[in-house]
Amino acid sequence: MTQAVGVILAAGKGTRMKSELPKVLCQAGGKPLVKYVIDSLREAGVGRLVAVVGYREDLVRSELAGESDLGFATQAEQLGTGHAVMMCRDSLAGHEGPVVVVAGDSPMLQPSSLRALLDDFQANRPACLLGTLNHPHPQGLGRIVRDPSGRFLRIVEEKDATDQERAITEVNMSTYVFDCQKMLTALGQLRSDNKQKEYYITDLPEILLRQGEDVRALACLQPIEALSVNTVEQLAEVEAALRSIGR
Repeated sequence: MTQAVGVILAAGKGTRMKSELPKVLCQAGGKPLVKYVIDSLREAGVGRLVAVVGYREDLVRSELAGESDLGFATQAEQLGTGHAVMMCRDSLAGHEGPVVVVAGDSPMLQPSSLRALLDDFQANRPACLLGTLNHPHPQGLGRIVRDPSGRFLRIVEEKDATDQERAITEVNMSTYVFDCQKMLTALGQLRSDNKQKEYYITDLPEILLRQGEDVRALACLQPIEALSVNTVEQLAEVEAALRSIGR
């Protein structure tokens, strides 16, 4: 299988971090959040990387300038995660293998989880494979809806979920492996007909299913990977967790 390309979503501001820095440059354990993500992708065997930058992109470009085989795509307007991936079209146009799409502010992302996803992708060759997590307290997270035989159906956000769907503990963790060319085709079907007028990557799996493609979800992520960084308090939690695993 062709070596995977990694796409790192790193364009956001992080308004609740009480900092003028882009969120991916906020530090935990003396290192910017995005550097942990890069390290995990490299350890998992991902080759070329593309960082999608936007808010104060000059700072992110400067911080990552020394990273080998890392390019940039600019998202001038932050119009959603799907829009961010659209900005990578030129960088990915000739790639025939898998694309790993991850958030740049997810420092707890584990190389072992990424390797499990890539191994499963190689074995089954779906159009899309979502890395998911069974979370005992899934409040606020998108739920993974499956059919009675266990096949992936869709992601439902909590605000749109029925009571039955809210009881689901398998959650979406914004970690994806796509067949590159099928992803690029599906990006053309994304629509922004929602309240935020944004394009969401979470719509891509359902679009691919409607096109008759194979979409799967693998609950291979570890509980520690559920730690997110949206506030200063959560950053402190992440720092403690990083110390506990020696990173």
